[in-house]
Amino acid sequence: QVQLMESGGGSVQTGGSLRLSCGYSYLTWCMGWFRQAPGKEREGVAGISFASGSTYYADSVKGRFTISRDNAKNTLYLQMNSLKPEDSAMYYCAASPRRSYDGSCIQSGMDYWGKGTPVTISS
Repeated sequence: QVQLMESGGGSVQTGGSLRLSCGYSYLTWCMGWFRQAPGKEREGVAGISFASGSTYYADSVKGRFTISRDNAKNTLYLQMNSLKPEDSAMYYCAASPRRSYDGSCIQSGMDYWGKGTPVTISS
């Protein structure tokens, strides 16, 4: 059982930046960030294959968000820049032990989830 804990959420103005962190109990093949706004479906925002370093981004965040990891600290990050009000959501860290060399692995379903951290962007 992988334990995940997110932190770093908060409230910023449009155009601002936030960095989310996700501490994990042990390394898995595929990890990523998802978000869900009230009344909307959950969206896979960014993913990374820990074996290859391959990353994936949803079109809505491409060029603004960066996913990265620090294996020594057992931490996954999501750097979010040029934030927009539509980025407001609860952000979740997720992991899967399925072998993958492609960051789009997050589209195949995740097995472990954190409790989420809220992000609010004001205009």
